[in-house]
Amino acid sequence: MRALVLGGGGITGIAWELGLIAGLAEAGVRLDEADVVIGTSAGSVVGAQLLSGTPIEDLYATQLRPATGEIAASLGVGGIARWVFASLSSRDEAKVRARIVHMALRAKPAATAEERRAVIAEGLLSHHWPTQQRLVVTAVEASTGEFRAFDADSGVDLVDAVAASCAVPLVWPPIPIGGRSYVDGGVRSPANADLATAAERVAVIAPIARAARSSGRVDRQLAALGPGVRTVTVTPDAAARAAFGRNALDPARRAPAARAGRAQVPAVVDAVRAAWT
Repeated sequence: MRALVLGGGGITGIAWELGLIAGLAEAGVRLDEADVVIGTSAGSVVGAQLLSGTPIEDLYATQLRPATGEIAASLGVGGIARWVFASLSSRDEAKVRARIVHMALRAKPAATAEERRAVIAEGLLSHHWPTQQRLVVTAVEASTGEFRAFDADSGVDLVDAVAASCAVPLVWPPIPIGGRSYVDGGVRSPANADLATAAERVAVIAPIARAARSSGRVDRQLAALGPGVRTVTVTPDAAARAAFGRNALDPARRAPAARAGRAQVPAVVDAVRAAWT
């Protein structure tokens, strides 16, 4: 079984991932043929789009459109510092996640939960879980810090699951699902690669691979899968990081990030092909 893990990274992360995936497909490496796709935050959007049946080139083309009428949100340096401090405040990971969420609940979000869900719904090309391949969308329960992995069998609407996975604390509001509220799966880990437990081959596309806690790092999670699992991790190169700019939530950086992802393909295609095929 092959697993594709798509990490979080905001608007620029979505664009970079789709640019990279489109370039790899052009080179004959089809990551969209994964048996399971695990998406966190931005990666949940990419995963849902990738398994929607839409041609990859069309997905890439949408990232190049002018960002007219879109408002740029921002976490800010202060917010990042508070997030990191909370991440290191306890050895109990569930308590850490709960503290991050509680901290976020005291902040004023950039939109209401209804408005945010509407944005996600408009951006997704399909509102139905894929049936031929498994899509897993990660989130964290707001009151307890409990980690959740939604899929087609969870009974949760796909739009709700993706909106929850993208609910960045201190920026976007928690998303209500089944009487509870959920936030970004990146609160646990930037990619949650350790969910790929049954896969023999794992490709991780991660705009962010480092984490404040070592348990959230991509390399640590892949190592825990076992020595028999063939893995590859692709992270942004220097040109891509420059294309992202300082604000990963800025729509104006979408097209440069997408082009940077595609431009990075020649440097990584052999490693990805070796692990994937």
